[in-house]
This record gives sequence, C-alpha cells and structure tokens, in this order.
Amino acid sequence: MLFVGSCFADRIGRHFREERFRTVINPSGVMYNPISIFHTVDRVLQDEAQSFKCAFLTLGTNHVYVLKETGEVVDNCQKRPQRLFEERELDIDDCLKHLRSAVELLRTRCADVRVVVTVSPIRYAKYGFHESALSKAVLLLAAEKLCREYPECVNYFPAYEIINDELRDYRFYQPDMLHPSDQAVEYIWQRFTEVYLSQEAKAFLGEWKPIKEALAHRPLHPESDEYARFRRQTMEKLKELVSRYPGMPIEEEWGLPGTDRQEVHQ
Repeated sequence: MLFVGSCFADRIGRHFREERFRTVINPSGVMYNPISIFHTVDRVLQDEAQSFKCAFLTLGTNHVYVLKETGEVVDNCQKRPQRLFEERELDIDDCLKHLRSAVELLRTRCADVRVVVTVSPIRYAKYGFHESALSKAVLLLAAEKLCREYPECVNYFPAYEIINDELRDYRFYQPDMLHPSDQAVEYIWQRFTEVYLSQEAKAFLGEWKPIKEALAHRPLHPESDEYARFRRQTMEKLKELVSRYPGMPIEEEWGLPGTDRQEVHQ
C-alpha cells in the first residue's frame, strides 16, 4: 500500500503498518497539494521493484509555492528565504490534471491498483478559516471529478466529512483544535476497514490483535518464570500466524528468522 499526502496520510498509513500491512508512507516527506503528490508518485514508481495494490492519496491544500527563478512548483522550500518563492492557488482543473497524471502512472505500473482519494480534515488556520474552506472546496470538487473519470479504480473516502459532520465536538481534536485526536483517527480507521477490507483481512486483524497486545505488554517482573512462559506462548502464536501469512512484515526484536528486512522498513 502506498500512502502519499498530508500528515493525515501519515496517521492512517502508520495505522496500517501497525496492523502488519506492507506500506510505503510519504517516502519524500509529507505532501499537501496535488502537484507534489504527483511528484511523489512519479519518484516512487521510478523504483522498478515497487508495485502497489492500493494507493491512498490525501489532499491537504490547493496552495503551492513556485520558485521564481525557474517557475517550478517545489515540494519543499528547504528553509530558503521566502522572497525566492511565490505562493499560488491551483484551480479545480489544475488539481484534476495532476491527480489524473498520478492515477495514470499508477495504472501503468500496477495494472490492478485501487486508488483511494480523500481530503484532509485538518483546517489551515494560517489562511484564515474561510480561505481554508475555499481551498478544501477546490480539492473536493477535483476529487469528485477524478472519481467520475475513473469509476473502475478510484474511490473517494469521506474523512473530511466524518470529522466535520459526524465528530462535531472538540474532544475529537488535539489541543491545537485543528488536528484530529487519536480517538478521531481510530474512529476513521474503523470506518475505513468496514468499507474497504475483505473478510479475510478482517479475520487476520482479529487474530493479530491479541498477539499485538501481548507483544506490547511491559511486565513489572520481566525476569519471572511467569513472564517467560507468557513470552514463549506469545512467540508460538506469532510463529503460527506468520506461517499462515508468509508476506506479513515482522520486526527484528521479535526474534523470528526469514524476514525481508527491506520490506519491513519501507
């Protein structure tokens, strides 16, 4: 699975990684606008070894920064002086053009890829809330047009709407009152799995959950015979699960052999 986009893509991507899905998450860093998302997809697909069943693209803003000297949209200003850049806004067609290019690249390299597009629910206070709402509206309209152009492989997931229309309480936000809380992300994760995961994947999550919780357990007396027995039982269950799901990424500290380390750390 490929996750590219705003910090919301990071949060959801890490959730999938914790659940043992094979993930690549923002390999070029967090990206907010459709052009930078396209740039990341292009770069990651230049690696001939990369192939994805699913790509999760999270749009954050239609604002871009253009390097005045070259006229190119930069993905990261790299802390260079602000005077070197000009801030611009992409219109719906600009956003759609680059999202379309990202989808076409993915389909060229990964024939059966499914693309999930979402708009980050995080408001951009630096623009002012009205300007932030206008930016999100442009992204929402571009996402809708993209889904209509590619109904067979592109789907929109309403993370923006879930946060703003279902979870309308500030207890679902972090102290900055802008970013979703862990509780809100967990709620969105549950909604996402209900919609997209197969029964087989849900069955795996059910088997993995008690093992994950056991591996995360921190004993008061790690030297005790009782904990040694608990640890042995946990490792036996883990080995049995890995034997039935040979593609499952495993961590070095678990002490299981035969792991593709490059796959684990992507």
